[in-house]
Amino acid sequence: MSKQLLQGNQAIVIAAERAGLGFFAGYPITPASEILHELVGRKYIKVMQMEDEIASINACIGASLAGLKVMTATSGPGFSLMQESIGLAHMMEVPMVIVNVQRVGPSTGMPTFPAQGDIIQARHGSHGDYFPIIFYPNSVEEIYRHTFSAFNAAEESLSPVLLLSDGYISHLYETVELTNYPVVQRGRPPLGAGNRHFTGLTHKDSCPVTSSPEVHRTLLAHFQKKCMQTCANYNFYEYIENDTADTLLIAFGALSRAIYNFKDKYGVFRPIRLFPMIEELKDFASRYEYIVVLEMNTGQYCYEVESLLHREVELLALPGGKIDIKEISDKLQELRQASSKQVTIN
Repeated sequence: MSKQLLQGNQAIVIAAERAGLGFFAGYPITPASEILHELVGRKYIKVMQMEDEIASINACIGASLAGLKVMTATSGPGFSLMQESIGLAHMMEVPMVIVNVQRVGPSTGMPTFPAQGDIIQARHGSHGDYFPIIFYPNSVEEIYRHTFSAFNAAEESLSPVLLLSDGYISHLYETVELTNYPVVQRGRPPLGAGNRHFTGLTHKDSCPVTSSPEVHRTLLAHFQKKCMQTCANYNFYEYIENDTADTLLIAFGALSRAIYNFKDKYGVFRPIRLFPMIEELKDFASRYEYIVVLEMNTGQYCYEVESLLHREVELLALPGGKIDIKEISDKLQELRQASSKQVTIN
């Protein structure tokens, strides 16, 4: 093991290489472009700059089916373009890693400012029912570690796995212990081996079945089961208990680093695996009178938490790419005094 000063995007590249990445296709986009730049010239990785993000993810699907571990990286606008093919990859059970370094949107937004506006899109962006595994680290050390998690979970679940970042984490420099984490090898034979028909259609035993609700329900149950079985190995979160507090703060990614400043006054919960949601949160939340979700959007994860807990959850929304400790402190006090449902920092 060795320590190295790395940018977040550089840490992703080193971890991906060590996890066995064989093919990368992508299109330059701020603040994810360093991933493409850093991968060029790596000895055992085939790298292609495609004409757009649609071509990128489809090239990754093909390379994965051919037997390689694959990854693509983008930000919000490119991630939007990938959604149809993400659904295709889930239907065809194609392992891959998709990195989304979030920035302020919608549309072109503020390309150099960080955000957390792609949470719902990450979980529900493609049409139909599917069950993505989504990680969101909050440090360079963690993004290095959980790049391994993403590759391993993709191989175990035979599905796309999302690694979320943001403009802060991906452009942050920190010292990283370059641990060699365990690597799950490809277990399925490549395209051309065996009797398999790859299709986006509902299917059974590799054959399309387009008029049977029972077959479709069985297929969805299979997708969900393998997702939950895989997730049992990746139950990542951080909980800082405060038995004198009546309020639990929930935050993730770059914003969660700021919330550590309030651990003496509040309990703190940070999901690293955003989806499927961490079931232990139910127990932790039951110890507090109030639950406040802080996120750099207008409330995307808050309502997922509310659905999980079956109780009222308050939102402190921080859109616009700015994290300010004093503003957060003031708004938390305002929230408690007013007991309002939502406070937005303008």
